[in-house]
Amino acid sequence: MTQTVAITDAITTLLDAESRFGFIRVENDQFFPEWCEELPEITAEEKASVDVLRRRYLYHRAGGDLLEGTVMLLLVSPILALAGFYDPPFRIKAESSVALVLNDGEEILRGRIDVLVLQDQLWVMVLESKKTTLSVWSAVPQALAYLIANPNPKPVFGMVTNGDDILFIKVTQTNAPQYDLSRVFAPFASARELYGVLQILKRIGEEISRVS
Repeated sequence: MTQTVAITDAITTLLDAESRFGFIRVENDQFFPEWCEELPEITAEEKASVDVLRRRYLYHRAGGDLLEGTVMLLLVSPILALAGFYDPPFRIKAESSVALVLNDGEEILRGRIDVLVLQDQLWVMVLESKKTTLSVWSAVPQALAYLIANPNPKPVFGMVTNGDDILFIKVTQTNAPQYDLSRVFAPFASARELYGVLQILKRIGEEISRVS
């Protein structure tokens, strides 16, 4: 009898993802240049728009933790729109939300991941904390499971965020499944962090358009 196991039950650590799917992490700029090389310039108008959405996010965040729907509304959706992902040739679809339960040895951490998929090549995952603040790193194993499940042979990208932090992932399956991660971007720290996020999204958009 076939047993169905939820991603968040079966894949809870990077070791789980690497052993189950055969992932190999490739830590060099040639594998994942999209987050750090040849980033497109952003205009003064785009910077002004980023400044506005950052101020809005910080204003609402100052009142306490935000649900994933609020993070999507205030931060994720506007910056995806600025990057052009809501316009042709891109199409968006929503995946089912999944529960995230982690045991850090001291307490059970509960969260949820909402997933948007753009053009089958960019997976945007928004992490909501249910009990205590969860790091974006805690969602990386599940993000890898989503990305490896994509049958598209082209490189696929992921963006994982809890609102406070943003992390990018790249996965290829040409030979053995390979992945690498960007650094973590923290919009709280400065507007430049969010400018960088917009530049990376635009760069990924260019890459997806080129190979589609």
